[in-house]
Parts: sequence; C-alpha cells; structure tokens
Amino acid sequence: MQAIAWVLAATVLLLVLAVGAVWMLQDRFIYVPDVSAPQLVGAELERVTAGAVTTEDGLRLLTWSMPPLRPDAPMVLYLHGNGGNLADRQRRLGHFMALGWGALMVEWRGYGGNPGRPSEAGLVRDARAALAALEAQGYAPARIIVWGESLGTAVAIPLAAERPGAVGAVVLELPFTSLPDLAALHFAWLPAPRLLLRDRFDSRAAIPRVTAPMLILAGGRDRMTPPAMAETLAAAATAPVETWVAPGAGHEDLALFGGFDVVAEFLARRLGLR
Repeated sequence: MQAIAWVLAATVLLLVLAVGAVWMLQDRFIYVPDVSAPQLVGAELERVTAGAVTTEDGLRLLTWSMPPLRPDAPMVLYLHGNGGNLADRQRRLGHFMALGWGALMVEWRGYGGNPGRPSEAGLVRDARAALAALEAQGYAPARIIVWGESLGTAVAIPLAAERPGAVGAVVLELPFTSLPDLAALHFAWLPAPRLLLRDRFDSRAAIPRVTAPMLILAGGRDRMTPPAMAETLAAAATAPVETWVAPGAGHEDLALFGGFDVVAEFLARRLGLR
C-alpha cells in the first residue's frame, strides 16, 4: 500500500509540475518566432518593397508589400502563422506575383526583428494597422482580401468581424475552432487543458459576425488543425462560406494540391477579381 501511495503522490506531483510548466511557458508553445530580420532576396521578391505600419499601441512593424498588376486584381492582406517570420512566406509572394495580385504581409510583433511580444490582443492590433494602411492607400474594400494562415486565421476572423464591409472576402487556410480546442486535442493528458490558456483565439465564437464571403481551405491529413475543425467553423458561419479539403494535404503543403488555383477561382466567381 505504501508503494502505491508513493506512486500516486509522484504522479500527482508530476502533473502539478506539468500544469505549472504549461501555464508559465504556454507562449512558447503558441508563438514560435524567428526573431531575425527577414531579408528581401530572390527573383520572386523583385516587386516587393519593405515598409512599416504603426499599431495603435505605438509599435512600428515591418511589412512587405507588392502592388497588384491590374485594377481588377485583388490586394491580399496576408496574416501568417505562428512559426518563423516573413522570410518563410517568400514562395507565397511568388504565387501572388504570378497571378498578378498585390499583397501586404505584416510581420507580427516579436517576430522578424519587430519590437513587442506576441499575444492574442497584440496580433489583432497588428492586423488592424495593416488593414488601415491598405485603406489609406485607397484600395476599395471589395478588392481587399484578408488571408489568414493557421494562427493567422484566428486573427483574420475577428478582424473581419469587427469591420463589416471593410473587406471583400476572407480566406482561411488551415483554421482551427479555438486555442482551447487545440489544447484539448494535443495536450489531452493534462488535467483541464482548456482552463490553462490566457489567449483563447476563439474563432468559432467570432465567425458568425463575419459578413464577407469566406473560403476555408483544409488538408485531409492535417493533424495540427484537423479538417473537422474547418467543417465546424463553416457550420457556425452566417455569411456565405465555401470549404475545400485536399485529401492528401497536411499542414503546410496545400499549395502543392492546387490551393492557390482554388482561391483564384473563388475570387473570380464571387467578386470578379482576377
């Protein structure tokens, strides 16, 4: 009996330590920045220029921007995922360039040499600043497409929700329902993982307030943000929404399965943007 008691006590202690570690270090699991400043190198970036936007809380953040080639082409506000920095999205800019689209990529606070520390509220402020920059440049709302990638989808949704009519469409690439849902999926061994998170990124609660048409892209073999979460978000939406699932795709390879073509067809059909 004494041995069993010792085992139980050790197990409880380990769980308490694990919970404490997750609580203290959770930002390191959620945000995985490359803090080095990304460099504009390569032929795919020949039309891209570096700039900056200033957030409402006074942070000056790096941007990469590229104007569209045609007046009827979309201007993409691209909100990247939780890992790396803008340098890891160079190929995305190459795809946009090949389509003749414009793009503005904002680097998150705490990423890519930027000041500040990432947080849910902070990333939304960063996205607001980028959208304001496009509006200041005179882009019509119907031409502005907010495209979120993974964690960026959980910023794109509240951004579009708080500004009805400010964007033409929203593209959600590899979205998830909420951060607590992801914690319950990936940290199921922890007691009450949903209660440990300071940042929530509750896309399921916010998506009914989005009024712009939405396209959701998911990978059938994505274990990080499973396609079932994309279906749940689509069911919760009140605006027109379409869902495309690439059965063979994982979390980082939708482009290899025709994801950009799907977005291009969606924007041409829904908004007349090419």
